[in-house]
Amino acid sequence: MKEQIICSTCGTYYPEDNLPELCTICMDERQYIPVTGQSWTKTYDLHLKHSVKLNRLQERLYEMEINPMFAIGQRALFILSEKGNVLWDCIPILDELTIEFIKSKGGLKAIAFSHPHFYSNMNDWAEIFACPVYIHQNDEQHIMVKGKYIRLWQGDEMSLWDGIRIICIGGHFAGSSILHVPFLSKEGTIICGDTLFLSPSKKHFSVVHSSPNRMPLPLNEMKRVKKRFDSISFDSFYGYQRIQNLSENVKGILEMSMSRYFA
Repeated sequence: MKEQIICSTCGTYYPEDNLPELCTICMDERQYIPVTGQSWTKTYDLHLKHSVKLNRLQERLYEMEINPMFAIGQRALFILSEKGNVLWDCIPILDELTIEFIKSKGGLKAIAFSHPHFYSNMNDWAEIFACPVYIHQNDEQHIMVKGKYIRLWQGDEMSLWDGIRIICIGGHFAGSSILHVPFLSKEGTIICGDTLFLSPSKKHFSVVHSSPNRMPLPLNEMKRVKKRFDSISFDSFYGYQRIQNLSENVKGILEMSMSRYFA
């Protein structure tokens, strides 16, 4: 893997020979440049100071986090499936122990994304595991490095295998998506970036244009997003951080949360 430059705020990778003055992703109104200004790090320094922490969430689901926390602090979720494993979202570091662990479980058949804030070093992951990276076409403009494994998909949903589906919800980004996995729970599991954001109390879901900048979606867009979720069967939820896991009354909490927006 080549030495690359990484935005310290969001974790997006840039080639050394095409580095903008300010991170393009952070300049978007859904993210931000810190008051201290733009800062960058390099692949070598990231590996020197951080490692990947693996956690088993259930028999066929693992999370991967950067320890100590870096950038947005997101996790990647690794789903084991009979016909091929899937990585949902990426973390901005990939080390040898993680590579060996994934290979021991059968490797990766695909990488899929919720939205552009988590693209990070997706091309490194795809290169190592020789697998496609699925990104919704609506978010093509936010791809900073267009690797050979990237596959753009269109429409409302894309079927993978074993009943797994990528479903475009929109809202946060035009191509914001979730992964629906039918075999991880009785009614099906939603694996989500921050298309849905679960509160620390685990009693409220929000759907926003920008979480860090506290920018809500228009009411008509909220109604459209709710209609999309109404058509999906699920009873379990995994968000972009480890504190955002929910397996009780998920639909009820979502329904209550949406009704408060519409009141």
